[in-house]
Amino acid sequence: MKYFFETYGCQMNKAESAAIEQLFLDRGWQAAETAEDADIAIINTCSVRATAENRIFGRLGWYGALKAVRSGAKDAKTNHFPIATQAYKAGRQTLTVVVTGCMAQRLLDTLKKDYPVVDYVVGNFQKQHFSEIMEAVEKNLSPVNIEEEPVYTFAPVSLEPGAFTAFVPIMHGCNNFCTYCIVPYVRGREVSRNPHEILRELDQLTAHGVREITVLGQNVNSYRWESEGEIITFPRLMEMIACHLRETHSTIGWVRFMSSHPKDLSDELIDVISREKVLCHHIHLPVQHGSNEILHRMNRRYTRENYLSLIEKIRNKIPDVSLTTDILIGFPGETEEDFEKTRELMETVRYQAAYMYYYNPREGTPAATYENQVPVDVKKARLQKIIDMQLMITREETQKRLGKNVTVLVEAVSKDNPEELLGKTEQDERVVFAAPKSLVGTFVKVKLLELTGNTIRGIVDF
Repeated sequence: MKYFFETYGCQMNKAESAAIEQLFLDRGWQAAETAEDADIAIINTCSVRATAENRIFGRLGWYGALKAVRSGAKDAKTNHFPIATQAYKAGRQTLTVVVTGCMAQRLLDTLKKDYPVVDYVVGNFQKQHFSEIMEAVEKNLSPVNIEEEPVYTFAPVSLEPGAFTAFVPIMHGCNNFCTYCIVPYVRGREVSRNPHEILRELDQLTAHGVREITVLGQNVNSYRWESEGEIITFPRLMEMIACHLRETHSTIGWVRFMSSHPKDLSDELIDVISREKVLCHHIHLPVQHGSNEILHRMNRRYTRENYLSLIEKIRNKIPDVSLTTDILIGFPGETEEDFEKTRELMETVRYQAAYMYYYNPREGTPAATYENQVPVDVKKARLQKIIDMQLMITREETQKRLGKNVTVLVEAVSKDNPEELLGKTEQDERVVFAAPKSLVGTFVKVKLLELTGNTIRGIVDF
């Protein structure tokens, strides 16, 4: 039996897909190279923006045509799906289509009815039922009914086969209710994972030779676990992880985390990062906007001044830290003055990189009903201005790094030149350099030499 995954959206979705894939592997299934050759296709969806959902709707149309071929429908477009046609002629059973993730949660009661190609809609609180779905497919049974559970269940491990980097979910859900964001409605309230389960997962990852992990949550800074009078917060958890990796002589050499909410990032966490060498000196700290008025309307619960003060504390304690962020342009009511405040903040902080996007109303969120929606052409023009500015800042900040000798985790062979490797630094910079393929998956010392376009070129210090 063969499975095929399509995963969209955030790192949490990638981690959850990896966890589900492990269930397939444990049952002896194999990964299909294409959906045409699969017995089951799992589409793990994102619901953050309407454009993300529209893309999935388009994919479901494609899967409908594919499924018609696999089921031998008279009007099937067999010339479009040669591999699926061969599978049908060979007597393979039809394709089972599963939609999971945040879009599935949002449309839990209507998606299957509106798109009959879908056999299963698996919400964020139902993923523990995948074993039942697999068994039904293995026995070629009609789709089984699955019930929604009230509590989110963490998978024991979220490692992709053969990977040397891994995501480690430590919490799920969000309590912040930013007025533009649908995540709290599709992910539910915050649930923190048992810290001892997290440490056990680290041991499994070490056994597989993993070199880097990223600790995940919608807001990792609000992690909180209480047991027998003991309270473990996120800074304490990061200390526990660092200590555990040392004591077990783990292969894991770098630990990252995301995402952080500025209102919750504490002085204690900054101290832990500065003290524990295994914690990377890179922090993704979404500011979203530079205007206090807009931040208030977004319900971000910090001010521009709070944020800049936090940045100053971080840089005082961790001088070589790299900072990245999210910027949301064109929120309802945003004036030219508000926009300029965002540009000024970006110039002040000088992020290494930023994920920049313009506001799209999201059905079911308060901001979608706000007055003074900014025209799309204005949003696009403002977005382009900050993209251009950030590219310039990134280049200027990267130039300052040239000449330094840094540690790089080698990630892959370059697609452009098989004689070169790609890697990233502790500060999350991408580097290319000539070296043998045998170094993939290891830490090496690299001298940063030059910036070619957006690529840092270096030389390995053997």
